[in-house]
Amino acid sequence: MKQYLREHRGEFIGLFLCALTFFIVFGLYHLPLDAVLYPTFLCLGGILVCHFLQYRRQKAKRRELERLKNLPDDLLEALDRFEDGQDAAYRDIVKALYDRENARRAGYEAQIADSMDYYSAWVHQIKTPIASMRLKLEQEDSVLSRTLSEELLRIEQYVGMVLTYQRLQSDSTDYVFREYSLEKIVKGVVRRFAGQFIGRGIRLELNVSADTIVTDDKWLTFVLEQIISNSIKYTREGAISIDTEEPSVLCIRDTGIGIAPEDLPRIFEKGYTGENGRVEKSASGLGLYLCREICGRLGIGITACSVPGEGTTIRLKLPREQFVFE
Repeated sequence: MKQYLREHRGEFIGLFLCALTFFIVFGLYHLPLDAVLYPTFLCLGGILVCHFLQYRRQKAKRRELERLKNLPDDLLEALDRFEDGQDAAYRDIVKALYDRENARRAGYEAQIADSMDYYSAWVHQIKTPIASMRLKLEQEDSVLSRTLSEELLRIEQYVGMVLTYQRLQSDSTDYVFREYSLEKIVKGVVRRFAGQFIGRGIRLELNVSADTIVTDDKWLTFVLEQIISNSIKYTREGAISIDTEEPSVLCIRDTGIGIAPEDLPRIFEKGYTGENGRVEKSASGLGLYLCREICGRLGIGITACSVPGEGTTIRLKLPREQFVFE
């Protein structure tokens, strides 16, 4: 009601001024008061009734428009019911904007699909020479071959990050939730970094329970690879321990350089590298961001705590219940 009065305040002010003019003119001609009041109040009553009916129509229209905000698929059909001259013009504008937005969205989705197809093809193509190089490096055992194998593993991780980033930006997913052995997944990831543990002289302490969890092993493997890779990258000496805490919490601890207190709250932000990133020039600031996004979709809680100079601990709160999809 207040909004309606504000919108029509000009009409009410004009009506009041007209009534005041009638009173002044009739008073100057010394007409009886009853002869002035009767037609004035009769006109006022009729005008107020018209405004009341108009107010009810506008209230019903606003209620319908509020409903349409949550029903975009019914928007154009429902707008056809508003056939006033001004409403019809607004309806045509909304339809034009709606069509334009649909065309823009279709173009954007097509562009994303083309980009996904390109990067998917590129990733699969680049895996062939990577696999060939790894096979040749495994045929000899030298300092150079171990160094090259370590760098090749980093290339594989960067390739995986490209594809993962693209998939997270699209609406399509390929999550497959099943029951897996947590110990088996962790050992599979650690095995890939065995050469780096040996080459850097970092001790591995592994004490993971044989719990069964419900997750997507491919995406969880990506998360673990990123976390363990960071631990190795920033640990000069000491150990990296991977163990489970109750209930269903996987901990990855290292004795590395740690994270500055001012950087810790932002390490999961996209593109944020912090003080360590300025030291490690190759840091992209995407690894932990992707971990957080994937964990959110897998129903995994991820947290970090760190003490500079003493090390960092990443905790993953893993789901054990079977997911229910609606």
